[in-house]
Amino acid sequence: MYSAQQSRIESFIWGIADDVLRDVYVRGKYRDVILPMLVLRRFDAVLEKTKDDVLRTYEELTSLGLVDPAELDPPLREVAKEAFYNTSPFTLQKLAKRTTAQQLRIDFEAYLDGFSPNVKEILDNFEFRNQIPKLSRNDTLGMLINKLLSSEINLSPEPVLDAYGRVHLPGLDNHAMGTIFENLVRRFNEENNEEAGEHWTPRDVVKLMTRLMFLPVADKIKGGTYLLYDGACGTGGMLTVAEETLRKLSAEHGGEEVVTRLYGQEINSETYAICKADMLLKGDGEAADNIKGGPEWSTLSNDAFPNHRFDFMLANPPYGKSWKSDQERLGGKANISDPRFNVTFDGETAPSSLVTSSSDGQMMFLANMVSKMKTESRLGSRIAEIHNGSSLFTGDAGSGESNVRRWIIENDWLEAIIALPLNMFYNTGIATYIWVITNRKSDAREGTVQLIDATGWSTPLRKNLGSKNCELSATDIEHVTQAFGDFTQSEHSKIFPNAEFGYWKITVERPLRLCSQFTKDRVEALRFASGDAEARELLYERFGDDLHTNFVNVARQVREQLELWARATGSDEDETDTNVPVLKESARKKLLNPATWERDGQLVTVGTALLGELGEQVFDDYNEFDHQVSKVMSRLGFKLSAANRKVLLRGVSWRDETAKPVILKRHKIDANARPLYGLYEIEEPAPAKSGKPQSRVIEYESDSELRDTEQVPLLEPGGIEAFFRREILPYTEDAWINESGTKKGYEISFNRHFYKSAALRSLEEIRADIMALEKETEGLLGDLFGGAEK
Repeated sequence: MYSAQQSRIESFIWGIADDVLRDVYVRGKYRDVILPMLVLRRFDAVLEKTKDDVLRTYEELTSLGLVDPAELDPPLREVAKEAFYNTSPFTLQKLAKRTTAQQLRIDFEAYLDGFSPNVKEILDNFEFRNQIPKLSRNDTLGMLINKLLSSEINLSPEPVLDAYGRVHLPGLDNHAMGTIFENLVRRFNEENNEEAGEHWTPRDVVKLMTRLMFLPVADKIKGGTYLLYDGACGTGGMLTVAEETLRKLSAEHGGEEVVTRLYGQEINSETYAICKADMLLKGDGEAADNIKGGPEWSTLSNDAFPNHRFDFMLANPPYGKSWKSDQERLGGKANISDPRFNVTFDGETAPSSLVTSSSDGQMMFLANMVSKMKTESRLGSRIAEIHNGSSLFTGDAGSGESNVRRWIIENDWLEAIIALPLNMFYNTGIATYIWVITNRKSDAREGTVQLIDATGWSTPLRKNLGSKNCELSATDIEHVTQAFGDFTQSEHSKIFPNAEFGYWKITVERPLRLCSQFTKDRVEALRFASGDAEARELLYERFGDDLHTNFVNVARQVREQLELWARATGSDEDETDTNVPVLKESARKKLLNPATWERDGQLVTVGTALLGELGEQVFDDYNEFDHQVSKVMSRLGFKLSAANRKVLLRGVSWRDETAKPVILKRHKIDANARPLYGLYEIEEPAPAKSGKPQSRVIEYESDSELRDTEQVPLLEPGGIEAFFRREILPYTEDAWINESGTKKGYEISFNRHFYKSAALRSLEEIRADIMALEKETEGLLGDLFGGAEK
């Protein structure tokens, strides 16, 4: 319960910001000063009783030659009886007596230097030292210290007594201090609602998440130690609520007292500082040590807990935010070897990547958590994580996003997904979803996924907080948890087998059909077959056949011409020559490569000879055309590599749907035909010796322009082949399935399962509206149509 004392202290500190900082800082920057100063005042008060002992021990240790902070830290913590300490001779009470701003600044900075390494890290991440010159210059630092030392509030754990020894102001225990700090953080975040959503998840959402995570196992939680983890912990609010909920549920179900260990990682310096400070303010020094953060501690590229496995995990990772820099630190998308993001699916031997698009890393956080699930413990692990709608369907089959969904669903870890109401967060109104994951499903849930539509369960706020215009009341949360716990089909709850969300993505191929003909124009076009035809044509007009036969003689002039073009296209002048080709550096290098010109010249020479032998006959069978060309080239003694020969033949061919398919490969006589997969049996003409036709299995070359894909549900009766026969072959009888291109994917469509079509209006309602409109226009419609009939 939030006491009147706590409420009074919170209001007093909130008022300090307006009283002292109004003319020095803009309102959005108040927290940069108030939060670290509040932390300092609480630490100062807590350390007051052991201050002299710490100073004495520090002098003794340094006199023995101990100067390494790592060696000094354990004994000084022990003497201070806290997870932090201060070795400077100053306290805030002493600093308040400084008479000049200059001396106060010097002594205050020495005071900060005396804190233990963990506190100094908090101050560094707050970047609080950057505020000191401004506070000192405006003579604000002394005012702040005096306000925080005011006799109207007590931030010490010890009570303040009056002259008669009676308690005037009660002491403030660690939990109460932590609650005040959290509430101030929340108020500052709500005040700055344009950025709050990045680091602050509304408490109502967190409460729902924790109940979804703990309720199914509440009666199974026994006394012991449980590890809680948030890989994007922000200010630590989720961990705090999760810890409180776990202890409360354990007590409600008559369980033994549980011990919790909190772990978190946060890349943002300020929110990391708030989180760590909150842990220390609550007296949980171990938890503070288990919070890792700052710019160098990105969860995706620098996992702080690679060997840890956790009982409960929850997070609200950033969505729609690029993680390209992390991807590069990990070695680039194609070279990421981190075991968190590489898995092997059942029935497959090659590992598959869970690496998502660099434009959005939210699913990577989910993969990170899944990799940290306990596999040996009785309860396994449970996860609750918030995502936006793209997590449900973004990514094609075989992509990282789809593979993350596949990995979770095929391992039967996905328990439920809950669609939250819109406008639940401070800086976005988009649709959001809670994923509930566990590797210890109940028997009833095995092999299934529950989808819950909670979009209609919310309570309007009296005043909007940024984009947030509603909240989840206790009743709303009860509706969701009831639907989750009942695990039955209803208007708001749908239950599906895991395979409902899976599909095969098949690649449908059709044969390439070409007509071919040698003509003078087509043969001449081979002169520029190496690409950048416009540039090659202009160069040929100037330098002629020397380009093909004696490039060394014109190489310098060609280089100069290319440089001239480069200067012209790089000019800032408004009017540039549109006839000048625009070339990339790679294209310029290729134009200066004599081998490309020599090859193209050879193609023209061979093409001209073939034109002379075969004439301008049109072939509608590319296979026969290929055969005839081979015979002529052999007779004339021409030789080309397979690649160059293909360039020649394709250069004088064009697509024609009436032509015969191009044969890519002839298989051995004993090969089996599989027409659905592009292996066709045909009758070939009889060889001269046997005089009998032969059956051969052949493959056609596919036409990339006609290539298409289809999605086949995993639950499709008869599977891929039945789908193909029913949906594809009746319309494109020459199609086949590219078996090597088949991939499995997963996507979840909430709209399809919960869509409600709007009821159509009755004819009577429509007629009534029309009559009302006609009456309004005083019969104009009747006059108009009546006049037309006359």
